[in-house]
Amino acid sequence: MKRLAVYCGSASPVNPVYVEAARSVGEALATRGIGLVYGGGRLGLMGAVADAALACGGEVIGIIPQALVDAEVAHHGCTELHVVSGMHERKALFTDLSDGFITLPGGVGTMDELWEAISWAQLGYHEKPVGLLNVAGFYDGLIAFNAHMIDVGFIRAHHAGIMIAERDLGKLLDRMATYRPHETIFGMTAAQL
Repeated sequence: MKRLAVYCGSASPVNPVYVEAARSVGEALATRGIGLVYGGGRLGLMGAVADAALACGGEVIGIIPQALVDAEVAHHGCTELHVVSGMHERKALFTDLSDGFITLPGGVGTMDELWEAISWAQLGYHEKPVGLLNVAGFYDGLIAFNAHMIDVGFIRAHHAGIMIAERDLGKLLDRMATYRPHETIFGMTAAQL
């Protein structure tokens, strides 16, 4: 994995565990020689992950819509800063420039990015690992809901391993590095669906 897209919130929650986790991710990626692709912001967890990677000499590629540049939230210290027209172009570029995805805690935008990465993997638009760092149990409910979708049958058994969830960053990165792509929906026949 040469570059990983990191999805996370632009907010800074009161509990410092979330910002510290973002910093740890930035440091770990830079230390492992993995470039960071992220939302291009300077605030919240986004800013923390980027600043930590930059402080360790890592590559940081930001992708940000023009509207957020106009709102003065762009991180102009990135190695590269791509300014795009909107969110669809932003997410497509995340996929094009990265070898996988890590989701940290965040809100609605972060969830949109996570589920799109999983959906695109199921379909076959990419065969990249989709990691979820479950900081302080933040994603316990989401992991349980994902298991419920599998149990009910809305997620096929051979797609159950797309979301790679771990509480420990090192374990998550190791599992992502050994990820084996699954059979995609585009590769199946109607009878298999």
